[in-house]
Amino acid sequence: MSNTSGQPWAEEIYDRLRKAKVDTFCYVPDGGHKRLIVRCNEDPEVKAVPLTTEQEGVALAAGVHLGGSRSVLLMQSSGVGNCINMLSLIDIGRFPFLGIVTMRGEFGEGNPWQLNMGRAVQATLEAVGVHCLRAETAEEVAEVTQAAITMAFGAEMAVCLLLSQRLIGAKAF
Repeated sequence: MSNTSGQPWAEEIYDRLRKAKVDTFCYVPDGGHKRLIVRCNEDPEVKAVPLTTEQEGVALAAGVHLGGSRSVLLMQSSGVGNCINMLSLIDIGRFPFLGIVTMRGEFGEGNPWQLNMGRAVQATLEAVGVHCLRAETAEEVAEVTQAAITMAFGAEMAVCLLLSQRLIGAKAF
């Protein structure tokens, strides 16, 4: 059963991103990111950019960095596959990248279409040079989010924070 209605851990993520001066949130609509998407759309100091495909978010992150700001790409694990070719831009362009991925195809998944990409996300991202950190529980979210922010913007590297399906809740079908 999904727990996206409350998502108290999402508030912690949003607050940490804003404290780190992330002012551009790009996303493909996703129930797992529901609270983050609502918050960035309500905040007048934030640019909330809905995307037609996740790969656009990688290019947008490059442009935001060149403009002197910080961004985050919010996506579901099934969208990672859409980004693989574009992720090479990060290494070539040498810019920081932060992605937050809500995982599917894991704990309690009832949709067989989500299983293959769910199993492949971390290995796929790491194969193209993106470092992955993972939050399994609400208690881990603050620490892991801060580590991802520090690595992405402090060390100027590509990092994805993977939010486990156990954390976000499995969707009922």
